[in-house]
Amino acid sequence: MPRPSAAQVCLGSFTVVATAVALLAVSGAEGVLAVTVLVAVALALGTVVTVLALSSSSAAAGPGTAEAPRAAQADDAAPTGPERAYARQR
Repeated sequence: MPRPSAAQVCLGSFTVVATAVALLAVSGAEGVLAVTVLVAVALALGTVVTVLALSSSSAAAGPGTAEAPRAAQADDAAPTGPERAYARQR
């Protein structure tokens, strides 16, 4: 799985903070356990948002985009086949 970009991490972090503030404001939780559960729910939601943003960006990029750098590296490698054994002559 590829690493999330900075924008995706910021989106997930914003989701965690906004959800935690909203849940704590609406619920009026005062106990440590209740606050812990609400923050855990906010963290889980932020993680889901980041993973969904990551999967949607990789799906939008299209198949085969991750293979392009590898193909470019393979072309730069030393010639191995008989078709590249001789230099091009004019």
